[in-house]
Amino acid sequence: MHPTQVLFPGTRQPVSLPVCDHYAGSEKLMRKSIVLQQELGPVFDITLDCEDGASAGNEAVHAQLVGALIASDDNRFGRIGARVHDISSPFFEPDVATICAAAASRLAYLMLPKADGLADVQQAIATIARHTGETGRRMPRLHVLIETHGALEDVYRIAALPQVESLSFGVMDFVSAHYGAIPGSAMRSPGQFTHPLVARAKLEISAACHAHGKVPSHNVTTEIQDAAVVTGDASRAAQEFGYTRMWSIHPNQIKAIVRTMSPAADEIGEAAQILLKARDVQWGPIQHGGTLHDRASYRYYWSILQRAYAGGAALPAAVGDWFTEEPQATTAPISTTLQH
Repeated sequence: MHPTQVLFPGTRQPVSLPVCDHYAGSEKLMRKSIVLQQELGPVFDITLDCEDGASAGNEAVHAQLVGALIASDDNRFGRIGARVHDISSPFFEPDVATICAAAASRLAYLMLPKADGLADVQQAIATIARHTGETGRRMPRLHVLIETHGALEDVYRIAALPQVESLSFGVMDFVSAHYGAIPGSAMRSPGQFTHPLVARAKLEISAACHAHGKVPSHNVTTEIQDAAVVTGDASRAAQEFGYTRMWSIHPNQIKAIVRTMSPAADEIGEAAQILLKARDVQWGPIQHGGTLHDRASYRYYWSILQRAYAGGAALPAAVGDWFTEEPQATTAPISTTLQH
């Protein structure tokens, strides 16, 4: 039996995504990012930005460009998404309509910024469903930025929506929403990990994601020259706050994030050994290195292999077959029915 049939009987297994989400807003940077993804492989996602990372005043043409790039043959791996304008913007629905019309079948996801709560996310889902369902196009997954008080209050209900596969933390907008009550130093390290209000927000988002099998994605690091700072932030996000994905805003950050947040080679090797032993005894309990393991720990080690596979790591052939024999359906088919 395939591991997913044994370890997740009758349930959806957790979503697994590449550990790095790279943002690009200008045509030059978008095209450069796509070339870099072609070189490195699908070890990171690209989010083409129609919102804060794009220039103002040319929104319609920019959305057309984003749709064309995602639909093009240069999108070799199908791992390019787009950040649209927020639900209150007059450009939100045109962004959705334009990008989905051009590239719904190739679009990895849409990122929704500045949602003020569950109702905003549900309205966005309904709009996306209207622009895809009426024409028979595939509805893309939705990623949601949690950066307002209302979204943080509703974070568990947002994470529970079947159309949502990832939540990201927007630290700069979140700090700004406190109107000076949180110092600006909390937008960067070490304050972003130590200020109680910011740390609480990060933990709530991460916990909500893991409760519903979704991917928590950590905010940007504004340092773009010193890879050690990026590595340190990625390490703390993963080890202390449970984040399994992180934003990149400069090509220099991508390799550091991928290296830090992907499972290490020794972790992959141990996970493979344990799961192969388990398979050989029909997934009953085993002993490995003097420690007992059963299906509870097998789920953990399967998640290590899933993350490694999503990040393009080399897997031992014996376990690599599990990913080629049965492609991993990380979530159930998207429903356009809203949950209240």
